[in-house]
Amino acid sequence: MIAVRVWDLPTRTFHWALAVAIVASVISAKIGGNAMVWHMRLGYLVFSLLAFRLIWGVIGGRWSRFSSFVYAPGTVLRYLRGGSQRNELHDVGHNPLGSLSVFALLAILAVQVGTGLVADDEIANVGPLNRFVSSAVALAATSWHKDFGSSLIYVLVAMHIGAIVYYLRRRKTNLVRPMVDGDKLLAAGTPASADGLAQRLLAAVLLALCAGLVTWVVRLGG
Repeated sequence: MIAVRVWDLPTRTFHWALAVAIVASVISAKIGGNAMVWHMRLGYLVFSLLAFRLIWGVIGGRWSRFSSFVYAPGTVLRYLRGGSQRNELHDVGHNPLGSLSVFALLAILAVQVGTGLVADDEIANVGPLNRFVSSAVALAATSWHKDFGSSLIYVLVAMHIGAIVYYLRRRKTNLVRPMVDGDKLLAAGTPASADGLAQRLLAAVLLALCAGLVTWVVRLGG
């Protein structure tokens, strides 16, 4: 067993930045009032991070690419039954069950960002793109954003944390440490993710471009 770079620095930075942004968004929403200014800013940050992850999921490190953890239904069922094949390397990146959690969370967050952009609570907070939708759409988006969408995020985050605890206590596998230092102890010959200076500079440029794109989108509302 040797240390193999699984999670590149851009992916790890995305992961922890998103976690902090989600927690801060929830806190600012609960506080309300003037804190809603920060809630919206955090929403733009999440928007930028999601845009970055979408691109990085195509060109990032091997185990950060979506192609490495998009599984057929049959593969997921076989994994749940404990029938994974050795060459499938499910213990390296996201396993079939974990991949479902990742995609679900990214999808719900994208919807949450979209509804926030057009929301109107009819009190003091209006999304920057609200003027592009009807009142009925804005109210429906607000209802989703404040109620069902938020609840789904709570459930998915709780499941994510629960899975971490389960793997640590029952399987003696620490899923957090690799997301901190990037490495896992794996069999020699396991493919590693590229994580050199070139990849990190590329990620920084991409994140800056994504932030610029989000700024442009937000300013479309005037």
